[in-house]
Order: sequence, then C-alpha cells, then structure tokens
Amino acid sequence: MKPRLSKSAIQLREQIDDAFPDRDRTSDGWIGDTRHAARKSDHNPDVLGWVRAIDIDRDLAGKKGKPDLMPDLVDQIRALAKSGDKRISYIIFDGFIYSATYRFRKRKYTGSNQHITTRTSALRKKLTYWVNFIKYLC
Repeated sequence: MKPRLSKSAIQLREQIDDAFPDRDRTSDGWIGDTRHAARKSDHNPDVLGWVRAIDIDRDLAGKKGKPDLMPDLVDQIRALAKSGDKRISYIIFDGFIYSATYRFRKRKYTGSNQHITTRTSALRKKLTYWVNFIKYLC
C-alpha cells in the first residue's frame, strides 16, 4: 500500500505555507526513513497507509538574519493543545517533547533526533481536518 500523508497534516502544512510563504522547506518531511522504519513511529504508515507526523523546517522566515519564529509557533500549538484541542498528539522540538500523555508539559526528549532544525507534530488518528489553525497564530 502506498503511504499517504493524513489530510490533517496536509492542511497543517498548507496553512503554515500560507502564513510563511518564504519559509525554508529543506528539512520538511513526513515519511519515515530506514531508522524510522526499524521502530514504532508516526512517520511510518499505519495499516491503512496513513502517515500522521510531519516535520517542518525551523526557518519560517526563509532568510538568514531574520528572527527565529519556530519557538513561537511551537508555543501556539502547545497552548492550543493544552486548551483541550484533541487534534494534537505530541510535538517534538529543540530537544524537548510535549505530549498529551503528560498534558503537554515540557520534557527532555531522549530520541536519536533532537529536532533542532525541525519540529514534528503528530496528529491523532481520528482527525480528518486541521481547521483554522493559522488564525490562532495571528
């Protein structure tokens, strides 16, 4: 079965693209590499072929010397999740993980990729759309 990115992840990526049209996409990704395939990961397709995690390059401004906006984006997603929004499963960024299991408290991430240059968001399996995400950022 061919892997497919979930509709909610596609919508999240499109909304980030719309909000930050000049952003760097070099480190963007969603399908797991061989390291991911060797273990459980939301970057690997589930039994129906859906991938529910997406990496977004940290450089949202798209130009060197501009402010680093990714910490603000992560804080906004985390606040949305903490407010009760059930669409977000976890966020990994800059050596830390914020997960629903621990009420999105900041915890040290011990995985092999500390996500310094990217941010991963995993979306819950029952979601089909990421509605009006960017309005929370503006």
